[in-house]
Amino acid sequence: MTKTRLEAFSDGVFAIIVTIMVLELKVPDETELHALTEMLPKFLSYLSSFVFIGIYWGNHHHLLHTVHHVNSKIIWANMNLLFWLSLIPFVTAWFGEHPSSEIPVATYATIFLFCGISYTILQKVIEKHYTHSTKLIEALKKSGKKGLLSLVLYSTSILFAFINPIISILLIIVVAILWVIPDKNIEKALID
Repeated sequence: MTKTRLEAFSDGVFAIIVTIMVLELKVPDETELHALTEMLPKFLSYLSSFVFIGIYWGNHHHLLHTVHHVNSKIIWANMNLLFWLSLIPFVTAWFGEHPSSEIPVATYATIFLFCGISYTILQKVIEKHYTHSTKLIEALKKSGKKGLLSLVLYSTSILFAFINPIISILLIIVVAILWVIPDKNIEKALID
């Protein structure tokens, strides 16, 4: 399989995930303004997940840009990531229905933890193929440190879902802030 085919398939899955999420936003039956304000938790959960999907898509693009040859390990590590990402519409809808309930918030955080673990696995699988570019390996390792911090924050978020769901949600937002801008070290290593 070529890298282009892997990227095209992955982009399609990302697009479907976003489409499924937006279809969960149902048009209110009423025409009053309060009908929209009642939808605010659902919209905010959609917005949060949309941002995360965008972050994963951008960083996934940067990560796959480093790949020169696709093998079965990369394909399956990528499929693992796409599987966990594909569960985001489900947990987004549940979280949107019950934004202050422990189990939906913990489940939301847990899916993001598994997405983070899967992204880390994909990164490690790709990293193993580089023996010639020390700059690229260093850039991937720096990104790996940020990934490890994200996993710790997601895990902490799961615990806080049972103590204070608001803190749990804030920790998830902190992870988004960490990753909103793709790692420039990877871009620099590819240019050099």
